[in-house]
Amino acid sequence: MWRPRTTSAGSTRSVRSWTARASSPWRTSMTDRYRPGAHVRTVRHDPPHHTRLPRYARGKHGVVVEPEGRHPLADVRSQGRDDAPVEQVYAVRFAARELWGEGDHHVVLDLWESYLEWEDGAS
Repeated sequence: MWRPRTTSAGSTRSVRSWTARASSPWRTSMTDRYRPGAHVRTVRHDPPHHTRLPRYARGKHGVVVEPEGRHPLADVRSQGRDDAPVEQVYAVRFAARELWGEGDHHVVLDLWESYLEWEDGAS
């Protein structure tokens, strides 16, 4: 059953925020590495600095929902640097049971491409 996407706070995303993302200057015509429906696993790393990959989602299996556009890697930007690589960000759906061991719902996280790898190791 289809449900509208919501933010982590539970509100639905506004059309205005979607159009802002769609017209982002970071959006390019480069080919996306992962297509909707691709089975991916998040990398398992614990950097000594800020990362937008939540600890509870590291090393977990999910499915790409859609590409969200290209944006500077937040891990680098949070260090006050201006040399952040621009990467594709993907909406990735995880079963709550995969993340926390219980729950019958799904959670969608927006994750940078460098946080993901093919689930079976293929490219």
